[in-house]
Amino acid sequence: MERRTTLIVAAAFVVGAASGAFGLLAAHWPSVRTSATPPAGPAWTEVAWPFPLDQWGKGKAYRCGAEACGTEVELYLRAKIGFCNCTTGVSDDEELERLSDFDLMGSQVAALASGRAITVQWMKGRSRPYAVSGPLRHGQSALSVAFNDRCDALVATAVVGHDSPPAIEPHVIAFLNGSTVLRWAEAVLGL
Repeated sequence: MERRTTLIVAAAFVVGAASGAFGLLAAHWPSVRTSATPPAGPAWTEVAWPFPLDQWGKGKAYRCGAEACGTEVELYLRAKIGFCNCTTGVSDDEELERLSDFDLMGSQVAALASGRAITVQWMKGRSRPYAVSGPLRHGQSALSVAFNDRCDALVATAVVGHDSPPAIEPHVIAFLNGSTVLRWAEAVLGL
């Protein structure tokens, strides 16, 4: 009788432990599943490069629609190999201005505020908002972002359909830190 009681008690412990373990796994299952899904946020779609070739070549172009970004945003991204200040990188507004790609758009720009330091992956740089005027971009604004790996600069220009480019900056920086741009940066920088 004693042996039978011991087996019943042992079986109860095993069933209880298995039920508890299953309960713990089931409680954590939704968080495991949701962490594997992509985070909610603006959807960037690659589009054709709209500018003629120049000394820097063809870049990458992306669009985020108003339904995802709150306004239409066009993002142009190019590498400027060997063109960055090798000693200080993109550490001030003058270097950011020198690297910016506003000449592609044939428009006049005026800084709306001082630039600020940013980080994209392992690279440091700056971001600065601009008002854009001219026949092609009247009433728009832009965010210029440049960051570097040693002497090589990567330059992003986000053209925004309203007059407040700082509002879109978190979305742009998040996209630049994503896997799409990381893969491109590694390829273009030869990493």
